[in-house]
Amino acid sequence: MTDPTLLPHFRSVKVPAKVETFDLLCEVQSDKATVEITSPFDGVVSQLLVKEGEIAKVGQGLCTIDVEEEEEHASEGSTPDTPAISQTRASDSSSGDASGTPDLETPNSAPASGAHPPKVRRRHPLDPNNTSTQGVDASIDKDAESKTLATPSVRHFAREVGIPRLSQLWPGTGKNGRIEKRDVDAWLSGSGKTSTTATQTQSSAVASSTVVPEEEITVELGRTRWAMWRAMEQSLKIPHFGYSTTLDLTNLNALLPALNSNIPPEFNPPPPAKYAPAVSPHSVLPNKPSLQSDPNTHYSRLTFLPLLLKSLSRAMQEWPLFRSSISHPPESSASSTTKPNLVIRPHSDIAIALSTPTGLYTPTIQGVDQKSAFEIMGELRRLSNLGRTIPNGLTPKDMPKRGATLTVSNVGAIGKGEFAAPLLVPGGGVAIVAIGRAKWVQRDEGRRLEVGISWSADHRVVEGAEMAAFTETWRTFVEQPGLWAAAGR
Repeated sequence: MTDPTLLPHFRSVKVPAKVETFDLLCEVQSDKATVEITSPFDGVVSQLLVKEGEIAKVGQGLCTIDVEEEEEHASEGSTPDTPAISQTRASDSSSGDASGTPDLETPNSAPASGAHPPKVRRRHPLDPNNTSTQGVDASIDKDAESKTLATPSVRHFAREVGIPRLSQLWPGTGKNGRIEKRDVDAWLSGSGKTSTTATQTQSSAVASSTVVPEEEITVELGRTRWAMWRAMEQSLKIPHFGYSTTLDLTNLNALLPALNSNIPPEFNPPPPAKYAPAVSPHSVLPNKPSLQSDPNTHYSRLTFLPLLLKSLSRAMQEWPLFRSSISHPPESSASSTTKPNLVIRPHSDIAIALSTPTGLYTPTIQGVDQKSAFEIMGELRRLSNLGRTIPNGLTPKDMPKRGATLTVSNVGAIGKGEFAAPLLVPGGGVAIVAIGRAKWVQRDEGRRLEVGISWSADHRVVEGAEMAAFTETWRTFVEQPGLWAAAGR
């Protein structure tokens, strides 16, 4: 806007009306905002230059305020009826300039004998001619002040009582170290009311004493990281075959709202009802069945991961190779001519790479093909909650010695990476897949939600063509969820 206009709304301002600094005078309203304007002086409103509801140009005066210049008379012989309000006007005496402009810096008359000089009117804190805080502002660390949390009223109160820097009161007793009015009062009544120079010197001394020396620190590997160290060394003995592609999650994404609206109560318990329902499916039973579930399995929203695991388990049922694990002969009978065996399991056992505060674990979800997507999500939530506890809450049942036949690493839940190069360790099955971050892309058929997957397979067992064909089977179940949804579990 090149020539904006404002609409004043005067509140409780009658002529004449006595006002103090920061008293609300009016509101100005433009086409973008409504702003309150407060009085910059202590005085009396003698004239309203713009009536309520009229349009005022920017820069136009809104009202006239007569300012009181208080005088203190110390002598008992002072005349009590000396006028307290003096208006500045043009003087005909020689003290004025030739054009009749009043000299605002010179008093109209010399003070009477024995009387104190008149008090100088206190200027508004935002007045550019206010020099009372200029010397203080020069010593204020603007960056530190901007990071100090406090409400405008607390900042104004601190300036009123002579505290120019709120950073010297940090941290306060409010949320996130916010400085409250009680902090200012405590500082004034306590030992913290010292000079600014002394406070700065003390702050510098504290800062210098807390500087961490730059030196190397030797940290011993924990038990979990040491186990990961040895497992990664063993992974170098496995010839890896990598394969990457993308899966279309658009149909699964369309399915999620309906699934989230029908989470079973054992995983998403409803809030306790004040009254029993009028119609209940259990009304025919003599005793209402009690709902018992593990709180660690509760959740309120289904994600893509349990759906991807469910579809992966369906593909594993069609490919026995990916339900198999390598069985090595006992060391006592092992020889150069003894061959390992493949043990094919009846169900789909999938391990999940789980990052915890104590290290990386790979708990196993057994029989994923026999579980629903809701049950898989509950198992994932349970394993995650147990892994976050300190000490780690995962049990040997969650991490069986024989492990899984496939491992899944959901790296897309942490970063924005789309592909990775996971490593397969002994006991981790015949392959491992890393699932990246899903994103919307534009294809010929429209916008599609796609996710990148990266396989690393044991090339001693899995051929490259088998890995590619198995992935296409998985793609079929992912992109057509009706195929495994119709088959139930």
